[in-house]
Amino acid sequence: MGKICQVCEKGMMSGHKVSHSNRKSNRTWAPNIQKVRVMKNGGARRMNVCTRCLRSGKVLRALPSLPHQDAQA
Repeated sequence: MGKICQVCEKGMMSGHKVSHSNRKSNRTWAPNIQKVRVMKNGGARRMNVCTRCLRSGKVLRALPSLPHQDAQA
């Protein structure tokens, strides 16, 4: 699974880790990606979505389908 949001296309960022003695070394930051079921074009499908898109309401989560009552009887 890649660390890219399929809604806003947020991906890995890079920069420097700065120590107390001000030495710089390379590091990366990854977005918080969750694999969730979302409603897309009238159907539910799994997508990799960042938590900011989930919190802001850019995607609508799909509710899990419940088993039918008559199938158990």
